Amino acid sequence: MRWVTSCLSPERTIMRLVHSAILVGLVGFLASPVLSKAVTEADLRAHIAILASDDFEGRKPGTAGEAKTVKYIAEQWAKAGVKPAAADGGWFEPVPLIQRGQGSFDYSFNANGRKLRVGSDDIVLIGKQAEYVRGNLPMVFAGMGVKSDGTVGADVAGKAVLVLFDAENVPDKMKSPRARREALVAAGAEAIIFVGDSKGSWPSLRRLLLSRPIALESRETRASLEGAVTSEFAVGLVTAAGQDWDTLRAHAKQADYAGESLGIDADFNVKTDIYRFNSSNVIGKIPGRKKNSGALMYMGHWDHLGICAPEGAPDRICNGAVDNASGIAVMNEVAKALAKKKHDRDIYFVATTAEESGLLGAYAFAQKPVLPLDQIILSLNVDTIAIASRGSKVAIIGRGTTPLDAEVEAVAKKMGRMIESSTNANAFIQRQDGWALTQKGVPALMVGGSFADLDLLQKFLGSDYHGPNDELTDATELRGAAEDTDLHIALGRYFADTRKYKSKKAGE
Repeated sequence: MRWVTSCLSPERTIMRLVHSAILVGLVGFLASPVLSKAVTEADLRAHIAILASDDFEGRKPGTAGEAKTVKYIAEQWAKAGVKPAAADGGWFEPVPLIQRGQGSFDYSFNANGRKLRVGSDDIVLIGKQAEYVRGNLPMVFAGMGVKSDGTVGADVAGKAVLVLFDAENVPDKMKSPRARREALVAAGAEAIIFVGDSKGSWPSLRRLLLSRPIALESRETRASLEGAVTSEFAVGLVTAAGQDWDTLRAHAKQADYAGESLGIDADFNVKTDIYRFNSSNVIGKIPGRKKNSGALMYMGHWDHLGICAPEGAPDRICNGAVDNASGIAVMNEVAKALAKKKHDRDIYFVATTAEESGLLGAYAFAQKPVLPLDQIILSLNVDTIAIASRGSKVAIIGRGTTPLDAEVEAVAKKMGRMIESSTNANAFIQRQDGWALTQKGVPALMVGGSFADLDLLQKFLGSDYHGPNDELTDATELRGAAEDTDLHIALGRYFADTRKYKSKKAGE
């Protein structure tokens, strides 16, 4: 390099060098992540106002609301500079879903060669396939469905099983009807019929069965026939067969109850309305500059419950402003911030469908990922984030399940955030999309202030949650959500940098 002599005086030359140094330092300082533009409440509110508007009809999968939602997300990510990353090179990864509704059915029950007469018609029957025809199916009473150790004690293989909806003396993990149903299916039950208390559980049980719940057929555990009856129906049925319902219920409370035959054969002819459709996960990517260095992922569900209230209700739409338009709003702003520069690692954004139906979009992604799961160094799920105010502690859902807690906390502390060090938030670990990835060995966490104050979170869950009142209002708390957005941006910059975070995954 050739040196050039300046014609300026030494004093002016020194002053110019000083001014240049100050200018360079100031530019670098202003461009640093610490002083980059913070995300505002207004930024998030603008997204939520659209996603949680009545025009989007509650964002239920398979509706016009879905089409508007996924289009909006893809447009926002494209505008930010994110690239489409679904398997076909586009934005939308198909998720095959199924709904079943009650069609027509006939049934009869027989004992000792005679047809039994039941005084109630409170029965719901729904088949796995469009048509189910079976005669002389033996019936057993299985009590709660499982014994006190959680195992199925009754001989249910190839039989119709009558099961109490309300569970006592069973492990916590088996209290849900779904868990007991799946255990009975695994034991070979052909038909499973729950008994609901007409003064308590029957209305909700009936409503659930008739609501055409959405399922991911590829991971269903379902009997050939499922349904429900009222306790009055069950009483009439077993009494007509010469047994006593109160005695059966008393037997069911025994810790080692192994069920008993009812001496009844059932004939079923059930037609079920089946609707199969493709919903979509939206998948985008900020390509990294270092191949084979792994990938960071942000995940959040776009769906909600749609038109959820009955006809005639003053407000029928469950808009889902907090759950989870707020999470998608955060992801949009994180994408906008991170796409402004190149990073070492790939950064993926996955907006999932049908979380409200059982994390179905997340499970579909885990079954058929667009990148090898062992390349994901961390997945950050963003859900129900508009709860806490600014200055809230940072909690981690998934604390202790990965080796990354200290790394996450270090980033949060650098931003002046205090840490909630308890594992209380882990009570929600199986209720969010990250669980589908955790089960596949992917480090998956939820991070933020909404999970630090569980009393505050439970207040939302006990009021506006999953109802028409989860709308965007002037009172919607977005200060903490904006602060958590900045935290997620900082986490992205940290984990996408191979010098700052040296992953043990991806061959590093």
